[in-house]
Amino acid sequence: MAYIFGLIVVGLLFLALHYFTELTKSQKLIVSSTFFIAVSGAIMYNNYALSEQQRVLEVIKKFQRGQSVRCNGIEINATFYDLSDGTQTFIGKENTPHYAQMVRASQCK
Repeated sequence: MAYIFGLIVVGLLFLALHYFTELTKSQKLIVSSTFFIAVSGAIMYNNYALSEQQRVLEVIKKFQRGQSVRCNGIEINATFYDLSDGTQTFIGKENTPHYAQMVRASQCK
């Protein structure tokens, strides 16, 4: 849906530039290129953020299934850690060697 919206915005930009007769063709090209680069950058960032979000969700699902995950060289499992859903953080349980240790799920693989 975002791609369709982006194409509509680009089309409207080209229509607007067509009616700005004071701008030369090279100026219109520069404005269009700058806008296209900005939109492309936003799309690439959104794709990156979505893939990172999916990766973190996979780590959380793996932890919730009872499997261990590696985070910064630390083995995270349900025996020693609890999951804080709101912050997506693993917190060391009481009476364990990892008590009060906090590890973000985004640091895990």
